[in-house]
Amino acid sequence: MDYLIGIDVGTSGTKTALFDTKGNTVMKVTVEYPLYTPKEGWAEQKPEDWYNAVIQGLRIISKEYPDANILAIGLTGQMHGLVMLDDEGEVLRDSIIWCDQRTEKECGEITKRVKNLVEITANPAITGFTASKILWVRNNEYEIYKKCRHILLPKDYIRYKLTGAFATDVSDASGMQLLDIKRRSWSKEVLDDLDIDINLLPQCFESVEITGYLTESAARLCGLKSGIPVVAGGGDNAASAIGTGVCEDGKAFTTIGTSGVVFVHTKEMKVDSLGRVHTFCAAVPGEYHVMGVTQGAGLSLKWFRDNFCQEIMETSKLLNMDPYQLMDEKAGKVPIGSRGLYYLPYLMGERTPHLDPNVKGAFLGITARNTKEDFIRAVMEGVSFSLKDCLKVFGQMGIFADNMTLCGGGSKSALWAQMISDVFNLPISTLDKNEGAAFGAAILAGTGAGVYESVKAAAKVIKQSGKFYPNEENVKVYEKLYGKYTTLYEKIKDI
Repeated sequence: MDYLIGIDVGTSGTKTALFDTKGNTVMKVTVEYPLYTPKEGWAEQKPEDWYNAVIQGLRIISKEYPDANILAIGLTGQMHGLVMLDDEGEVLRDSIIWCDQRTEKECGEITKRVKNLVEITANPAITGFTASKILWVRNNEYEIYKKCRHILLPKDYIRYKLTGAFATDVSDASGMQLLDIKRRSWSKEVLDDLDIDINLLPQCFESVEITGYLTESAARLCGLKSGIPVVAGGGDNAASAIGTGVCEDGKAFTTIGTSGVVFVHTKEMKVDSLGRVHTFCAAVPGEYHVMGVTQGAGLSLKWFRDNFCQEIMETSKLLNMDPYQLMDEKAGKVPIGSRGLYYLPYLMGERTPHLDPNVKGAFLGITARNTKEDFIRAVMEGVSFSLKDCLKVFGQMGIFADNMTLCGGGSKSALWAQMISDVFNLPISTLDKNEGAAFGAAILAGTGAGVYESVKAAAKVIKQSGKFYPNEENVKVYEKLYGKYTTLYEKIKDI
């Protein structure tokens, strides 16, 4: 039987998934690894951990399905991470990843040096993007920078290890802040202004193009046949769009993963002049998407779980349940508004709509009557309000969604899905699978291998599992709460 593989190099772990050509999930393997925070605001990972996770995942799948005819492999993963290799292809330092906030000074340098930055890259200089990380290494670790011969993004390091090719795709490259978004190619002007050698960068492809083939050495390691085509793929959100069927105007999705994203597809390139949301090339050839990002979405709930919910985690083990399910049950008993408690999810600074790497998270409105259950619900509501901030900016840009899909780990929670529907005042769909980005990568792989005529034609294999509609009374209450929420950033930003 014919199959496709999608590999998603995430922040908490790498998901490797096997799909049949009808879109059914056959098997998935997730291998976790650590995140390192050597200083406040810093975030790093080891590229070798990603690769080991990929090999482990592929070996498990190949052992379980030894006769599977793998037609193609698609890659996706966390965007913006800086991977630097020497002339032997060896990693020079740990990867500075997407949520790292150390590059505020370098962002100022980029803004000063590149006169047409927003016109070319469609975004202002942002600490999370790759360009500022390159400058930080040059400014602070020059000996390492001098040895650098290749700059790659996380998923593209995996591509290099699997195929030997130095390549990326336009959607992921959009987040490096070195791409001419309109022309979908590296910007000579930006590279010249920043004095970055274009030869350090990989070749840029559309997401459905084949970039290389599985080498014999990599095939031996993972238990697959050599020569399997590896398709360009996309950044995690661009691939998730394909995996959720968001590839036409008016279609949108919200992801509650480690970070939170609201993503809308658009045929025409539209840019927010204030830089509150990102405009990137879509995984659909020749088209675009706009997305707002809140840095600490699922991260906020995981942080709260790990630090304050030990008894819930112990109970969940005894009951053989997901601890988030127990947290859901507790939060569901709390009234809307969390008994006056507000949460601002700025654990890693913030992007949309504030572009503030220094702002800190906060609980506000605490009284003696508040319980742990109130705090759990407040986290969920605060993240939901932060995601609504993204939707609000889209409206100001004249971009509107009439079709919203919820994906990511948060989509497993019926409570959170209903909350998003009420806060957004939009119907929300969920999917029959939770492999959005990996599934999207597999669809891109299938398109590149000729299984599907196009990514839009492949949308027929995507199946919905649930539908949530806004409750009128809840919508009114949330509108008042959101109005107050939007005033709180100004009150805490200088702390």
